[in-house]
Amino acid sequence: MYEKTGSAVTGNDMMGNNMIGNDKDRFTMTELAALRSDLLQGGMVDSYEAAELLRVFLMGRGYGVSPTAALDAAGRVEMAGCAIPVLQYELENLAMVM
Repeated sequence: MYEKTGSAVTGNDMMGNNMIGNDKDRFTMTELAALRSDLLQGGMVDSYEAAELLRVFLMGRGYGVSPTAALDAAGRVEMAGCAIPVLQYELENLAMVM
């Protein structure tokens, strides 16, 4: 079941994973929360390591990623305190379909 909250739609996909957003969304809340946890456990002290985590996350899902763009996105995610909406936005903008 889906419900509208502002401009986003929340609900469950067919596998029961919570999803937030619109038709462009590619990642479940479970995936985003796991990535956020990995970033926070690493302390996000090194933007290069955070960028590499973002790249590995996306490449593991079949997306290509520019290393420079990943580094820029990692910096923005860090500045936002690794907030899920910012992480989701940055990942969706980084992901290049291969």
